[in-house]
Amino acid sequence: MKVLVVGGGGREHAIVWALSKSPKVKELYCAPGNGGIASLATCVPIKATDVDAMVDWCAAHEMDFVVVAPDDPLALGMVDALEAKGIPAFGPRKNAAVIEASKVFSKGLMAKYHIPTARYETFTELEPALDYIRRQGAPIVVKADGLALGKGVVVARTVSEAEEAARSMMADGKFGAAGSKVVIEECMTGPEVTVLCFADGEHLVPMPSSRDHKRALDGDRGPNTGGMGAISPAPGYSPEVARRCMEEIFLPTMAALKAEGRPFQGVLYFGLMLTPDGPKVVEYNARFGDPECQAVLSLLDTDLMDIFLACHDGTLDKLEIRWKASAACCLVLASGGYPGHYQTGYPITGLKEAGETAVVFHAGTKRAEDGRILTSGGRVLGVTAVGPELKSAITCAYHSAKHITFTDLLFRTDIGRT
Repeated sequence: MKVLVVGGGGREHAIVWALSKSPKVKELYCAPGNGGIASLATCVPIKATDVDAMVDWCAAHEMDFVVVAPDDPLALGMVDALEAKGIPAFGPRKNAAVIEASKVFSKGLMAKYHIPTARYETFTELEPALDYIRRQGAPIVVKADGLALGKGVVVARTVSEAEEAARSMMADGKFGAAGSKVVIEECMTGPEVTVLCFADGEHLVPMPSSRDHKRALDGDRGPNTGGMGAISPAPGYSPEVARRCMEEIFLPTMAALKAEGRPFQGVLYFGLMLTPDGPKVVEYNARFGDPECQAVLSLLDTDLMDIFLACHDGTLDKLEIRWKASAACCLVLASGGYPGHYQTGYPITGLKEAGETAVVFHAGTKRAEDGRILTSGGRVLGVTAVGPELKSAITCAYHSAKHITFTDLLFRTDIGRT
């Protein structure tokens, strides 16, 4: 099969890495790809959000299957556009991807179908939002309605911080149209867990649990990022908690989407909080999380292409998906200043040495004409190690990362330890 993966980050590198092992995949492409992906697939210089150009290229080059990995092209309807041309694709259609593209929609869905989540209100005007914040007090959570590169959520510890977040989204346009509506909700407490699930519209199969570390700095301090590291499995996600999540959250969500005429095929991401009252939904995503994908796919022991085809064909219940009895840790190496202003174009050294004990997934890199790998984004690399248990995987990831250097390198020292 000729397969294209849409996207160019660490998640896409992990997907390309897994697909490169499949005997079914004879030609592998990635658009736009990055400096690391280029060693496994042919990179195509098309932006992930350019739906028309992507579909035209796939048709002209007779792609047999397309994996649409990032949130933006899913929300724009890339899967729909590919299917309209007769090109099979992995990922939800636009009307199902809205579960991530609009927090107002997803919270309304949970309310309608009694899926446990935080108490909330939605706002389209600033002053009522500010009044609500003052009445509720802090801590409180302010979320931009739309997609904001994983950074449109502020967990405000004070009323003034919450007010500033609402103003920046609604009045200052920090996230553009994504912040024209906001969701303001109670601040739940408890350990956070991510569970990614393969879905074929009818059936749903959870992957091993994981835990992302969103804050930029040690001790879960600093601004929210797209993710500074992930571990799998997540401590505290017991078989009993997993059973409750399946019965109270996962299956009801799939049924709710189907009932609304939005059957979900692809990866459905459940961001969960294990509260004193039981597991509740923090957020949904309509695709693999990043960097959770890097950790979780490192544990996969089944051909990923077989899984993608089963999700597309509606035969997921016929496929046995196997996982290694191991643990994984993905440590993100970022550019200093991320998620704010940062510089790029710095040479990266030590990749070969790090790759001897871990898999180094590239996120924000590019290949120079002389063959050197340079930094080109906020999150640069995801050093991902597997071990017989979590402690050894974490130790190996940090040991491997010591080989890598670039100017202004930033990473957290407590991934998996908080």
